[in-house]
Amino acid sequence: MERHGPVRSTGAKGRSPDNAAAEGFFGRMKTESVHPWHWEERPRGETLVPVGDCIRWHDHGRIKRSPGWMSPVQYRQSQGTAA
Repeated sequence: MERHGPVRSTGAKGRSPDNAAAEGFFGRMKTESVHPWHWEERPRGETLVPVGDCIRWHDHGRIKRSPGWMSPVQYRQSQGTAA
């Protein structure tokens, strides 16, 4: 993070549910999309491709039971809160 410049950010101080969700996401993202390819040895653009794929899957492909077996984007669209 320090080498390439992105700023880490989670929920506001004292917002444990927000922070826990963010920490869980970033932990899964690193385990599943970054660590297997030894990102430290690769150029930035090459590292960002699997990260972008992971984020797209998290938003569009990850089906959750609690919102009626929809992805997060599908659920937000069904609620009228996403484009």
